[in-house]
Amino acid sequence: QVPLVESGGGSVQAGGSLRLSCGASGPIFSRHVMAWFRQAPGKEREGVAAIYSTGGTFYAWPVKGRVTISQDNAKNTVYLQMNSLKPEDTAMYYCAARGTYGGDWYDVNDYHYWGQGTQVTVSS
Repeated sequence: QVPLVESGGGSVQAGGSLRLSCGASGPIFSRHVMAWFRQAPGKEREGVAAIYSTGGTFYAWPVKGRVTISQDNAKNTVYLQMNSLKPEDTAMYYCAARGTYGGDWYDVNDYHYWGQGTQVTVSS
């Protein structure tokens, strides 16, 4: 198990910014893919962004251009910088990790480790 702990969520007005952090208890470089997912009430969990240990990044189209995922291997931390937030970004945000490269980065079933989530609320 590689416990993941998210932080940085909160309430902001539309147009605001938040930076989410995900701390891992072990070296994250050994985890092939780190990702952020979100789940709004009544909706399925969806991928937001992912970063591979090689440095490659992927983004969901609703957030592309507004969100940046990054990682600090020395701190065992993955970040999600979110700008120009919209009310539709309101959701619980989860950090996830998996030990394989194969498959789609946004497939929740491919991730082995999950954090408890951090709430992001954007008001209009």
